[in-house]
Parts: sequence; C-alpha cells; structure tokens
Amino acid sequence: MTESLADIAQALVISGKGILAADESTGTIKKRFDSISVESTEDSRRDYRELLFRAKGGNNFISGVILYDETLRQNAADGTPLSKVLQDQGIIPGIKVDLGAKPLAGHDAETITEGLDGLRDRLKEYAKLGAKFTKWRGVYKITDETPSFAAVSANAHALARYAALAQEAGLVPIVEPEILMDGDHDINVCQAISEEVLRSVFAELANQEVELEGILLKPNMVIAGQDCPEQNSVEEVAERTVATLLRCVPAAVPGIVFLSGGQSDEQATNHLNAMNKISSNLPWKLSFSYGRALQAAPLKAWAGKKENADAMQQAFLKRAEDNSRASTGTLD
Repeated sequence: MTESLADIAQALVISGKGILAADESTGTIKKRFDSISVESTEDSRRDYRELLFRAKGGNNFISGVILYDETLRQNAADGTPLSKVLQDQGIIPGIKVDLGAKPLAGHDAETITEGLDGLRDRLKEYAKLGAKFTKWRGVYKITDETPSFAAVSANAHALARYAALAQEAGLVPIVEPEILMDGDHDINVCQAISEEVLRSVFAELANQEVELEGILLKPNMVIAGQDCPEQNSVEEVAERTVATLLRCVPAAVPGIVFLSGGQSDEQATNHLNAMNKISSNLPWKLSFSYGRALQAAPLKAWAGKKENADAMQQAFLKRAEDNSRASTGTLD
C-alpha cells in the first residue's frame, strides 16, 4: 500500500517527535566546523552527521531528518546509504531542494529563493534516493521599508509552486517562510508582518491547488528583533505566536514545525514548550524542525575527535529529548 502525502505528514508530527534539520549547505557547515577548528571535508561532514543519525534512541524523539544534497548521496563508513541508516531506525529522510536566497531584482536588500528551474527532475531523483519529504525556505527581512509587497508575493508564489511540484512527485513539502530576527523591530511589528506573509503564502498555496493535508508549515515564531530593547517573556512570545497561527493557518494543515532562527537553544525549546502548555485543542500539532538548536551542543562536545563520539551523541540526545518534551508541553 502506497503511503499518502497525508500519512507521511502525520508521521512527521506524531506526538512527542520532531524534525532534525541537518541540511546545512557546505558553506554553512564549514562555518560551524571552523568554530571548533575542524576542517570541513566530505568525510568529516559525513562522520559528523553519521554520529547524529546513529545516536541510539534518537528515533524516540526524532521523526525525520532534512538532508543536504551531498548527504542524501553519501554512504556511512560501513557502506550503508545514510538515508537507509535513518530508515532502518524508523526515521523519515527528507531533502532541502531550494538553491538559496538570491537578490530580488529591483529591490535592494531583499531576496527571492531560486531553484524552480529543473526542480521536477531533481524531485524525481530525490524520491529514488529515498527522500519522503522536502523543504524550501523563503526569507524576509524587517526594516522600515521591507518586506515589500513584491518580496512577499514573489516568495509566496515560489513556495507554492515548489509545494505543488513536490506533491506531484509524491513528496511532502515543508513550506518555510522565515522572517529573520535581524533588526530592532518590536513584537507587534513581527506579528503584523508574520500575518501578512502567512496569508500571502496560503493564498498562493490555494491558487496552486496544493493539498494542505499533505504539507507542513515551518514558520518563525512571533518574537521581537534581536536588537530591540524590549524583549518579551516566554509566555508573551508563545501567546502571540499561537494567536497569529490561529488567524492565518488553515485547520487542514497537519502540523507546524518551528525553526529556531536566531534564538538560543534554550529559548527555542522554552517557547515551544510554553505554546503547547498554554494551548489545547489546536487544529494542528506544534513541534520543531531545529538545526542549530539541536546541533550546537553536540558539535561542541564532538570537536572533531573520535574519542568524543559518545559525549557528542549524549549531548544530541539530551537536546532532542528536551525538544520532544517541549512538543507536548511537558518540559518542566
């Protein structure tokens, strides 16, 4: 029996589990390796990610992993494809399919995410390589002049076209409109822009006839800019975020898996916990799709040394368990 898109989406947000975002580009992971004085090579990237994927018990907290193109094609040290390493533990492999944010013509300091050209063929190949879901990120920056209507509408259209192509290939699309935390804007501005962006995204998803039961949404939380002098309480961020989602996200969407953005590990976890603690009977699951918030501690513990493998995996499992509990509002 073929799994439906809705089945896969539901499996990714099953209670108590969330998604590990291990889809850093080669350039991004090099910066992270530089921070621990480790050379970024194909083998070192493989070794690091394999340790994460093989952490015993990780499947108790992690439902799926978003991979980078290189990783989906790599084999573990013993020759097993890394996608199969995940599948053997009941973890669903996914793949980042966008080609990054590029300058939006005529709009300084704004971006449009590229990668639609040739996407249909790439999706077919990724499905053959074992991927079951995909991710595409649109990026928005808040300033006095941005995001412009052009940037909001262009990125929403790209997200919707990507989602339609992913579903055509039998892959669940994670739709990620990220409003960056850069800037000194307050939480009211973030909430207003978040609502504008989400309404635009779901209008375009409807225009492209995307099946909402077979997608996941990966949004930012509603939070003040990093340089804002007034930083709100955990409870305020949780309440504003849930209120915004209730206004803008249709009940047909199975789950919302937050990005951690510019938050610290603990902030991202505490905000998710508060949302699930104060909210009941929401139409969708609230979980996580964290990258750095799951990986910062294990990366530091590993430091590129084989003898640190166990400490690295234990640090990862601790972060994964904390976020698992946050996804059910039971972190306390």
